[in-house]
Amino acid sequence: MSMQAFLDSLRQIVGTTYVLSEGDLSAWELDWRKRSRGKALAVVRPASTDEVARVVQACSAAGVSLVPQGGNTGLVGGSTPDDSGRQVVLSLQRMNKVRAMDAANLTMTVEAGCILQTLQETAEKAGFLFPLSLAAEGSCTIGGNLGSNAGGTQVVRYGNARDLCLGLEVVTAAGEVWEGLSGLRKDNTGYDLRDLFIGSEGTLGIITAATMKLYPMPAAQLTAWAAVPSMDDAVTLLGLAHRHLGAGLTGFEVMGQFALGLVAKHFPQQRVPLYQDTPYCVLLENSDHESESHAREQFERLLETAMEDGCVTDAVVAENLQQAHQLWHIRESIPLAQAEEGLNIKHDISVPVSLIPEFVRVTDKLLGEAIPGVRLVNFGHLGDGNLHYNVQAPVAGDAADFLREQEERVNGLVYDSVQRFGGSISAEHGVGGLKVDKLEKHKSPVAVGMMRAIKQALDPHNRMNPGRVLRA
Repeated sequence: MSMQAFLDSLRQIVGTTYVLSEGDLSAWELDWRKRSRGKALAVVRPASTDEVARVVQACSAAGVSLVPQGGNTGLVGGSTPDDSGRQVVLSLQRMNKVRAMDAANLTMTVEAGCILQTLQETAEKAGFLFPLSLAAEGSCTIGGNLGSNAGGTQVVRYGNARDLCLGLEVVTAAGEVWEGLSGLRKDNTGYDLRDLFIGSEGTLGIITAATMKLYPMPAAQLTAWAAVPSMDDAVTLLGLAHRHLGAGLTGFEVMGQFALGLVAKHFPQQRVPLYQDTPYCVLLENSDHESESHAREQFERLLETAMEDGCVTDAVVAENLQQAHQLWHIRESIPLAQAEEGLNIKHDISVPVSLIPEFVRVTDKLLGEAIPGVRLVNFGHLGDGNLHYNVQAPVAGDAADFLREQEERVNGLVYDSVQRFGGSISAEHGVGGLKVDKLEKHKSPVAVGMMRAIKQALDPHNRMNPGRVLRA
């Protein structure tokens, strides 16, 4: 079959308007970080699961590989095509319906192209909470969130995307549809196929819909901002927060002084509290099901105890929702401020919480000795052991040159240190194409072997997002 005949067959399936092969396709071909740009044979935009299945069947018959794509907000180069001009980008953005809500079962069934913020708002209108929360929530889709097992700011209480999902609908590499949208919380009938596809980054099949958990809306959510003298003190504060707040602790973010200084420098309209005189600040969220006064009382007791203990030197509690949003906006502005400062080397690592202070001390020292003057933008979800341990060029250095010349060296130092501390080189962003070689080095050979066996079983012809997660 000629390529023209193949494209015509795709047009017959989804409609001529929804097969894009000419013009500016950068919205689908350029990755979120603008680090790599591929060349697609076509961008195909199906509107239903049946259309997805027929597109997969057509690609299989023509020997063409597929790259599933949601909001294209990934950070590891996992959802854009290579530069061969022979891959089809399968965009799920048109599949954006909320199919059903089951209030008694506390579930919502949505299509893969549904924007995360839409899920949050739909749940809220019905009086429920959908707790997955990310900086890209206005653009990312639930299919992509599940494909990468996204984390975000509330994992400490509610878990990753995997923990929020009860069922999936998936189109397999053979073009068959697995109907697994059950909202059951108990189903002990063999292998958990759902968990195979979550976090697989489109390499085993295409998630087309999902049944997600909902939670009762808390009566109050309060936010506090605390100055802490060290990372050890931040971990001590986390322990106190667990004891004082219990399940009410829904967010616990740590931010280094330099990271907050970048926000103050590049976004001076944002008033960053307390950071100038302390190495770290912590942002805490307490969700309470009784009342705002009860939540505030809990916070005040926690901070009082923490100050007596010496792990907190100063703190503020947001007086209203607007102040809380302002504090969270400061935290979410760190990546944007870092981008304004220049190209940088990003890391999304996890280490057991108890070992994070020593990991930071050791790795800071290794990088400082290897590259004098290097600047560390350290922040992240301390509550679940996930740091965005990013590396910025020295003040006098050229950021682009630094990225080009030092990335491999820096990654080696950081990832080797992560491995020594029993951590993971990817906590929530995934592997994509950016970390394929690193996965081979830092994951158990037995684990990689089992992953290859699963890939071979479910996608024997390597048509699904080849070269991502595992080396082709």
